[in-house]
Amino acid sequence: MKKLMIYSAVMLLMSSCGLYNKYERPDVDTKGLVRDAVSDVDTLVVQDTASFGNLPWRSVFTDPQLRVLIEQGLEKNANLQNAVLTVQMYETMLKAAKLAFLPAIQFGQQSNMASISTIYTDPSRTTKSYTLPVTASWTLDLFGNILSQKRSTQMKLLGAKDYQMAVRAQVVSGIANAYYTLLMLDEQLRISTSMATMSKETWEMMKLQYKLGRVRSISVQSAEAAYLSRQTQINEFKRQIRATENALSLLIGQAGQQIPRSTLAEQYLPSEFSTGVGVALLTNRPDVHNAEMNLAACFHDVQTARSQFYPNITIGATGAFTNSNGSFNPGKWLINLFGSLTQPIFMRGALTANLKVSQLQYEQAFNNWQNSILSAGNEVSNALVNYNSFDANSKLEAQRVEILTKTVEDTKALYRNSGSTYLEVLTAETQLLSAKLNKVNDDFSKMQAVVSLYTALGGGGK
Repeated sequence: MKKLMIYSAVMLLMSSCGLYNKYERPDVDTKGLVRDAVSDVDTLVVQDTASFGNLPWRSVFTDPQLRVLIEQGLEKNANLQNAVLTVQMYETMLKAAKLAFLPAIQFGQQSNMASISTIYTDPSRTTKSYTLPVTASWTLDLFGNILSQKRSTQMKLLGAKDYQMAVRAQVVSGIANAYYTLLMLDEQLRISTSMATMSKETWEMMKLQYKLGRVRSISVQSAEAAYLSRQTQINEFKRQIRATENALSLLIGQAGQQIPRSTLAEQYLPSEFSTGVGVALLTNRPDVHNAEMNLAACFHDVQTARSQFYPNITIGATGAFTNSNGSFNPGKWLINLFGSLTQPIFMRGALTANLKVSQLQYEQAFNNWQNSILSAGNEVSNALVNYNSFDANSKLEAQRVEILTKTVEDTKALYRNSGSTYLEVLTAETQLLSAKLNKVNDDFSKMQAVVSLYTALGGGGK
């Protein structure tokens, strides 16, 4: 009973010193983390229990050809493969940390042959001796040194898994954005090609009017310059398409080549989103959770640094099967029990410095975690605002396209009847081209906002 009371008192003392404490999440206020996408001053009071970011990526990206590309990227992307290997390394380290609680056992062999010659013995006599030593030692983890190291490794493993999920989300969003960029460029190339045809028709019309003496040569030159400008624009879009195909090929782990794809008009993405409760970002976002796991690892590193101030107790035994230098056979077992207690007294300030550094690293990890939460809230807020803004702009540009299409038709008709100038025709065509390209850009930016929101809410799931 007395020994039990002493042991209990020691454990209570160690617990009060914080050596056996487990990590607990610090208090964090997520109220108002996401701003309202409409109001300029109010923060969004999120009431949703579900989150758009929890949807499987196949439910968000429904284009069959895009799905094939994402699946290939998840299988072959080099960064994702390295993230998987990092997780495997930490799993191996954790297995080693768990085995640290077990005794260490060593086995060796020693043998010797010697020839001894005296006046009383046979000169050819050889003495044979052997020893088979076995040593076992066990460090008693009374002060949580090994335990805190194991817990720290566990947190680092969880952090590595979070990093893997973060890279996975980046691969999914990167492939989706590159794919939608190709669709945007395809549509812009189609529009520019169509406008180049229109510009050529205007140029031909100007040449005819010049032959009839109705316009000056400057009108023909301006129309030709406008046509050449469209050709330059077409070449630029082709260059961007080739560069984007190469970048997407790299993401999916293949040499640069043409990417099979559909069209911008065939795309369908969700238009209603639920952001989920603010605290969900703490667990859904891989980077936020990774920052917290780093914080937890630093917490246990502080525990480890504290435990270095306490004694290191080791018990063990050695045993050797020997024939005692060949003096008799058969051999015998020689057993020896030992124990050691090492108490650090003066370590040149190394232990104190190590504890102080560990505490400072914990404070840094806490600041990084808090900042990652705020960054996540900002990303969600920005994605919501971007979607609403580009959606509104796309609708306005659609109205502009409709009006300017009619303006071009009317201006050309007036020009044929000498009711307008060549400058009015070129200006109307230029404005129409600008409006069409702007609408494509807005539609693409709206798609990007959906991808960004999905990722910001912790997307990238299976």
